Amino acid sequence: MKANVGSTDRIIRIVLGLAIIGWGVMTANWLGAIGLVPLATAFMRWCPAYLPFGISTCKTE
Repeated sequence: MKANVGSTDRIIRIVLGLAIIGWGVMTANWLGAIGLVPLATAFMRWCPAYLPFGISTCKTE
């Protein structure tokens, strides 16, 4: 898997994922588990949704 998630995108995904998980914990709602998806894509630095569109937020060399 070639990385397609850049630094800024990664930070946004981490913050968003933690916010969704925090919301789920505070409201005792299991939908907060959806926050694991942006966290996983941030730490893997690869987003499968970007593949069909050819998007990459990584800096090119």
